[in-house]
This record gives sequence, C-alpha cells and structure tokens, in this order.
Amino acid sequence: MPHQSHQNKPVNTAPWEQAFDRWLTPLEDFIHQQTTSSILLMICTVSALVIANSGWGPQYLHFLHLPATISVGDKQFDLDLLHWINEALMSFFFLLVGLELKRELLVGELADVRRAILPIFAAIGGMAVPAALYWWWNPEGISAAGWGIPMATDIAFAVGVLSLLSGRIPQTLAAFLIALAIVDDLGAVLVIAFFYTEQLNLFALALAGLLTGVLVIFNLGGIRRVLPYMLVGILLWSAMLSSGVHATLAGVILAFTIPIRPKYNARHFISEVRELSQQMEDSLQDNPDILHNDTLRAQVIALEQGVELVQAPAQRLEQNLHVLVAYLVIPLFALANAAIPVDIANLGNTIVHPVTTGVMSGLVLGKWLGVTGASWLAIKTGYAAMPTGLTMRHIHGIGLLAGIGFTMSIFVADLAFTAEPELLLMAKSGILLASVVSGICGYCWLRFCCSKH
Repeated sequence: MPHQSHQNKPVNTAPWEQAFDRWLTPLEDFIHQQTTSSILLMICTVSALVIANSGWGPQYLHFLHLPATISVGDKQFDLDLLHWINEALMSFFFLLVGLELKRELLVGELADVRRAILPIFAAIGGMAVPAALYWWWNPEGISAAGWGIPMATDIAFAVGVLSLLSGRIPQTLAAFLIALAIVDDLGAVLVIAFFYTEQLNLFALALAGLLTGVLVIFNLGGIRRVLPYMLVGILLWSAMLSSGVHATLAGVILAFTIPIRPKYNARHFISEVRELSQQMEDSLQDNPDILHNDTLRAQVIALEQGVELVQAPAQRLEQNLHVLVAYLVIPLFALANAAIPVDIANLGNTIVHPVTTGVMSGLVLGKWLGVTGASWLAIKTGYAAMPTGLTMRHIHGIGLLAGIGFTMSIFVADLAFTAEPELLLMAKSGILLASVVSGICGYCWLRFCCSKH
C-alpha cells in the first residue's frame, strides 16, 4: 500500500491514542452525570465518619489542624489545613454558587417573574420555618447562634436523589428544585454576610470595596478574559479574609462582576464562520500543511478566538468550575468536616441535645412545612401558578428533599460554633442524621406516592 502523507489524512492519531480514547470517553461521560457528584460526596462522608471513629481518628483530627502558612511579601496567611479548605477552597464553591445565581436571575428560571415567584416563595418559607423551629428549641444562650444552620439545602445531594427517580417525575420538578436551592443559597450567603461576621477591619473592608470597584470597571470596560477577574479576585479574597467578613463571600462578589453576555451573538458568529471557512479553503490551495502555512494558522487562531467570544465568560467559567468543585472542593470539604466521632453509648443524649434536636427538627420538619406551606399559600392567593405537570404531591416531595442540608449547613455550623467544639459536634450530628432521614423520606414519597410521569 502506498504511503499516505499526514497532510492528506483527515485525522492524525498517535499510536496509543485510540486505546486511551476508548477508556477516557466513557469516563468523561460519567463525570457529566449529576449523580456522580452526590455518590462521590457520599463516599467521602462515609469515609470521614469511618476514619474519625477508628483508631486513626485522633491522628486524622490532628492532621486537619496542622498549621500551613503562606507568605506573600510581608503578608502571611496563618491557617490550619481545615481552614484552608473551609475558607480558601470553598471560595470556589461560592464562586460557582454566585455564577449559577447570576445566570438564573438573568437568563434562567428566575429571570421570568411569573415562573420565579413559586420557588422564591418556597425558598423563603424553607428558610424561615426551620430557623424558627431551631430558635424554639434554643431561644437563648450560646446555642442560639446556630439558628442559621437548618436554613440551607444541599443541591448536589438533593438533585442526586432526584436523579434516581428520572423517568418517574416531570422534568419541571428538577428545574423547580434547582431554582429553589439557588434562592436558598442566596439566603445562606446573606445570613453569613450579615449575621456570622466577626469584628470588622475597616481598612481591609475599604480595600475590598476598592477591588470590587476594579472588577466593576473591568465589566463595564468590556474585558471578557477570565484571568484578570481571577487575579483581582485573589486580592479580594485576601482583603475579605483580613476584614472580618467571611472570605468565601469574595467568590460571590467576583461572580456578579464577570460578564454574563457574550460579545458575539450566534447569528453573527455563524456568518463569520462561513466567511472564515471559505478563506481557510482558499489558503489550503497554497499549502495544506498548517505547520508551514502562516495564513491558515492565523485563520484557525481567529476561529478559536471567535469560539471563545460567542460564549459568555461567566458561562465558560461556570462550566469549568463544575468539575473542580464537584470532584475536588466538595469531597475535600466532606472529608475534613464530616469526621465526627460518634459515641454509641451516648447517642441517645446526643439526639436529645437541644442543638441536635433544633437542627433535625428544622431540616426534616421545618423544611417540609416551610416549602409546602409557602408554595400552597402562593398558589392559593394567586401570586404564583403550579408549574406544568406538577401537583402538590410533588411539592411535598421537594419539601422533604430540601431537608438535605449537608454542605452549606455544616459550613454555617462551623461559623456559629467555632469556639464551641461540643456544640459544633452536636450540630454536625444533627445535620448528618437529618440529611439521611430527609433523603430517604423524599425519595420514598416521590417513588411511591406520586404517579409515574
């Protein structure tokens, strides 16, 4: 057979490339399934619980509190490993939350006022009632500071449970849950900002305001590369860390300044691609080898830049962050924060402790009552309409699933009881127990009490 030059081959492959492709493609497809994130989160949670209750427990907890100092010039960041995860890595989680919230408010489910009213009502009810129930059990004293713990819903776990019911539930139910959880996350962010803030450093806070202004100028000036925003975002995180306001909120501020609109609309981009394709076809006549054809290479680079500019910077960053957050940040957070020593002999005392009872009643009962009650009220008063294909039975199921409060609830608990390790242990125990009960009850309700879609 005559030798075929590489210029004439439609696709060039390395000797082992096809073998690797056969292995990697199914893996990439698997990563994009939402259930993978919740499964990994569950594995990390169980692993942390097992380690904490094994002979390695004390060494593991000691390891999490090892100091790790990073110096930049004269500035030093003295945090232990646990706080590097909770305050630095979790900033990427909050950046993703901010990007999702911005997208939903501008172009998603929350952009249409009529469609947004019901999940907003449901989310408000799902925050107010759990906080009130917790406060009923803990009206005063140090334990009262945990009222914000049962307000949050873990979107990864909740959507993961819902995905197990795909084919049996309407697609609009998942959209309703996601919209509700995003509004819920916004509420949690505001609660952290206004009620779980330490003593303020006004100079650092002013610096954070100045850096926020720089980010706004980037946006108004038409800067669409993500890198400048991220570099200023690092400085913003540093200022927020010193200000007394929780540093992770820098992620939310950064998200709201990154452009959500692309430079090119799709129709213009398609027109440009057609014209550029014809130019590339003409360039091929001179030399089909791109390594030796400078004109063709310049046209390919122009096409690459066009592909980037037809996508919104915020949307590109959100897509890229999903893998980082779902498969690194949140699992590490679970490994670090779910390491809860369980004393079986005193389990009964743990469950009846006011903090544990307040968290469990808030998440299991309060979320269900708040979400379903507020939704029913919004529909009955005519402020909102039931989404197509849904009934109140579906809303009851979402109210139960909303009681899965793992990630954000543990995060708030750590802020509320930083100086109270015993109360923090009770709060985390309540969060884990309530999340398991809510997940099982929500799944069983939607599986057996709702007709198959």
